[in-house]
Amino acid sequence: MSISYESRYASSPQGVKSYDTTQLRNEFLIENLFESDKINLVYSHYDRFISGGVLPINKALTLETIDPLKAPYFLERRELGIINVGQSGTVTVDGTAYNLEHKEALYVGQGNKDVVFSSKSSSEPAMFYINSTPAHKSYPTKKIGTDDVEVIELGSPETANARTLRKYIVNSVVDVCQLQMGMTSIKPGSSWNTMPAHVHDRRMEVYFYFEIPEGQSVCHFMGEPQETRHIWMQNNQAVISPPWSIHSGSGTSNYSFIWGMAGENLDYGDMDVCKIPDLR
Repeated sequence: MSISYESRYASSPQGVKSYDTTQLRNEFLIENLFESDKINLVYSHYDRFISGGVLPINKALTLETIDPLKAPYFLERRELGIINVGQSGTVTVDGTAYNLEHKEALYVGQGNKDVVFSSKSSSEPAMFYINSTPAHKSYPTKKIGTDDVEVIELGSPETANARTLRKYIVNSVVDVCQLQMGMTSIKPGSSWNTMPAHVHDRRMEVYFYFEIPEGQSVCHFMGEPQETRHIWMQNNQAVISPPWSIHSGSGTSNYSFIWGMAGENLDYGDMDVCKIPDLR
């Protein structure tokens, strides 16, 4: 099979307080996103959010439906976001080919039946990181290049959180139902992302960490602001962040991550900031 999936059920903040390291990682960490000539998906019951990795090397890979969707094709009632974190590749949507270079993105609207991924070179393959959420309306498929994104500079070297945030799939760049995706890169000399931390009760989030140098790691922080937990993460791994949880991280080197969100609002600034001295 070229496509595999697993389901992750929602956990309450009360339950997570008692999780040991193994259970915390089993519930929230997504370790093996990219495997040669496979599509790996994780279906989360937080907002029915799907995260996945597509690594076409020797053949093109088709995004087929999976059993939890109970649908004849994957995007019957869903929208899809794709960011290429590898080399040159192509995504063909209902016969129309979109070339995606490194760090270019594609939004695919609800109702498209055939989505096929391929790499230009098997020795330098594309690596497509994908997010998908339920959709109530069909919007046009649109490519988002690196010059099309909204760029925000955040933090400072003095607080070790200097970073560049790029909004790719947001309602100010492309018409969407609820999916939002972007990328944040930590600048050399800094380590913290999303600090000060925050929660947003009306949407959940998934973080995909990449560009972590070999031999380095990122410590991802989650949990309620007064009951935090941590997960050590390696390159090309993702983590599910519930709406009640903070989501922040600090690396042993600088790194990048892709954030994907889903929920009932599209206001990027809708969040409850947690004061740093109040974290526990």
